[in-house]
Amino acid sequence: MDVARALETIGRLDPGLSAFVEVWGDRALELERTVDPALPLAGVPFAVKGRSGIPRSPSGTGGAATYAARRLIAAGAVPIGSTSVPGPGTYWQTWGLGAHGPTRNPWRADRTPGGSSAGSAVAVAAGMAALATGSDGAGSVRIPAAWCGVFGLKTTNGLLPSPDRTGLASAGVLTRTAADARAYLRCVGAGEAESAPDLPVRAVWSADLGFADVDHEVLAVARAAVERLVSAGVVRLRALDASLLDPAEAWTAVRAGRAAEGAAVREENDRRLDAVFAGADVLITPATPNRPHGHDGPGRDVYSTALTWVFNLSGHPAASVPAGFTSDGCPVGLQLVAPRGADVSLLEMSVAAERHLITVRP
Repeated sequence: MDVARALETIGRLDPGLSAFVEVWGDRALELERTVDPALPLAGVPFAVKGRSGIPRSPSGTGGAATYAARRLIAAGAVPIGSTSVPGPGTYWQTWGLGAHGPTRNPWRADRTPGGSSAGSAVAVAAGMAALATGSDGAGSVRIPAAWCGVFGLKTTNGLLPSPDRTGLASAGVLTRTAADARAYLRCVGAGEAESAPDLPVRAVWSADLGFADVDHEVLAVARAAVERLVSAGVVRLRALDASLLDPAEAWTAVRAGRAAEGAAVREENDRRLDAVFAGADVLITPATPNRPHGHDGPGRDVYSTALTWVFNLSGHPAASVPAGFTSDGCPVGLQLVAPRGADVSLLEMSVAAERHLITVRP
């Protein structure tokens, strides 16, 4: 995909999807003409999450540009626009607000794409960008990746610079496939190796982490995906207990600057996760407990983050890989979690998994 094609696709599709807040067409075309073709991402069009990640100049030297965006630009990639995030006054779990109104799920226009990296996921899913930056403080990369049927990676907390003082949020990326994310990790300095993992990898499957209320059809799709991975020799399941304490109150306390109030839950979950990863290479769950909800939100008692935000507290890298669809045409993601610092290994496990999880929309 080149910049001109990306811009044409944005012009054609974004009025209906509203993934972008701004599109930098002229600047992007100008920058593309000056890119050194020898650079690893020369001319690759990418979208930048939210206004805080906007490069203020075509060279990306502005102070508002995120670390990841600057590194991608240095590798030759071309920023084409800023993507939607939840708008002022909206409940943070629900949706994105782009230039054309609420951001729409490309599979079901009446449903949300998830958030907060809403526009980034839609831009990638609809072919408006080759990749998009994201940030993940509670599932903000993994949830929209799952609901838009693309790959999303949350890196190990602290691996890459983040403006989040609570330590919950870490940089992430959304791409059409896990293999497409390899260049991102290399260019942002998060890993170099691309060696395939020895298969089957040792895996632990948890339907609910011991506390989440998971939609029966979402669970069925995720479980069937795991069974395909077992049959294909990608994973070998181990009978280890992955039950954790519900992190909701601990996450909320940390986010509010009262980290001490959540310390006991964090310490116990860290202990349990250490035990899991002492005997396994990857922990697998559904990415979300629910399917994409309507644009009016999930309701105050529904936490789309139930299966993701525990790993923002623990710091583990986690990814969502497309797993299939529910009967009403909603994408489902499979969450893969690896030991802290094993981002490259997690990515390669995701690449191995997605080869056997190719799905067709019902």
